[in-house]
Amino acid sequence: MDQRRRSILAAVLAAPLASACPIARAEAPWPSRPIKLVVAFAPGGFTDIAARLIADSLSRKLGQAVFVDNRAGAAGLIGTQAVAQAPADGYTLLLGTISTHAINVGLYKKLPYDPVKDFVPIAGVAKGPLVLVVHPSTGVKNVAELIGRAKAQPGKLTYASGGNGTTSHLAAELFKSLAGVDMLHVPYKSPSLATTAILGGQVDVMFDTVPTSLPHVASGRLVALGVTGNQPVDLMKQVPPLGPLLKGFNPDTWAVLFAPAGVAPEVIAKMGAAMAESLAAPEVQKRLSEIGMVPFPVAGRELSDFVKKDTARWVELIRANHIAAD
Repeated sequence: MDQRRRSILAAVLAAPLASACPIARAEAPWPSRPIKLVVAFAPGGFTDIAARLIADSLSRKLGQAVFVDNRAGAAGLIGTQAVAQAPADGYTLLLGTISTHAINVGLYKKLPYDPVKDFVPIAGVAKGPLVLVVHPSTGVKNVAELIGRAKAQPGKLTYASGGNGTTSHLAAELFKSLAGVDMLHVPYKSPSLATTAILGGQVDVMFDTVPTSLPHVASGRLVALGVTGNQPVDLMKQVPPLGPLLKGFNPDTWAVLFAPAGVAPEVIAKMGAAMAESLAAPEVQKRLSEIGMVPFPVAGRELSDFVKKDTARWVELIRANHIAAD
């Protein structure tokens, strides 16, 4: 047999062996392409601003672009569901909130996603208080006066919210419960419309965000009685915290970075470490402070327990007051 025929025969005999032992292809280390950070609300709000802030920082630390994708609609259901159904490869993440992962559990009989089974929390991002404001025409100067007025005239004082089940609504319901008072709820179609209503004196009371309230308090168009939580807020240091006055009153908003369930632990760990570094950066802390927020650097079991506990208390409040989504 000549050399040429022997070479051909060797190639034919080797072919089945080669197909039975394919060459392993190593996957590129994560992240090897851009990462999508979904925000389940419209641009311009607290969640959107916080997302863009951390996306910029994470892009630098991970060496890949992290871009924000706003999927607004249905109180956060649309964007949250989209991430729940996304591939568990670490390239689609969600900036979940108190609404998407806690409040909605009580508001809706059936969600298009399971906040626990469909997601894994990566890291806390930010928390923020609300401000209890009143219209100057009420003549109320502090929380004690507000409670006294509400007790003396049950149901006469009105409070605005951005709609049933919003944080402004539930904060007021929690306040009523702990203070033992009755005030009339006046829901609006959005937080901005509720703010406009109290500025016009159409309602008496509202729990609003720090950035929204700040200029109106500074101009005297609204009176700030307190901030939620146990500590003063940098932007409103003269306004007392409500936590010490009403034990258990801490309806702070929050944002947490989530991934679809099934994402590899090493990806979760790497993203969590990058998030921790970002929140420790002075420029990120400064920018969060400017929008009335503080870093929320928690992860692992502590974060899971926090979300579970906060969900339980809002579900209890919602069901006790028979609150349903609009």
